[in-house]
Amino acid sequence: MEVYISHELSSDGKTYIRNKMIEYNLHHFPADLRGKYEEMHLFAKNKEGQIFGGMVGEICWNWLEVQYLFVDEEHRRLGYGKELMTQAETIAREKNCDFIKLDTLSFQALDFYLKLGFEVFGTILNAGGHKHYYLKKDLS
Repeated sequence: MEVYISHELSSDGKTYIRNKMIEYNLHHFPADLRGKYEEMHLFAKNKEGQIFGGMVGEICWNWLEVQYLFVDEEHRRLGYGKELMTQAETIAREKNCDFIKLDTLSFQALDFYLKLGFEVFGTILNAGGHKHYYLKKDLS
């Protein structure tokens, strides 16, 4: 068999690799956590239905992983980011998650997350000239 490595963007390929990784991981988690995976999308919208912020993440076994949290600049510091994270935490608790994890860069929202009760558990220096923080908040 001839094998080669291809460098391409492929939705089908990405889905295949993600699903195979989830399938593999299922064999290493307790039965009550197997199959516990769902995407979570929360959006802040105006009365016309236009999105100006949101949180994208996934519940994976016993945690919520926040992948993206964003609020348009003109809507920042008005409580929308906090409300998005509060709603995400409520859903995570309802889904019996034990913790939330996320990452942020030094020019993004470290202080915001610390005020919400997150703790830094890892840092990478010189991530594009910035610090890259990994944070966790226990829910139990």
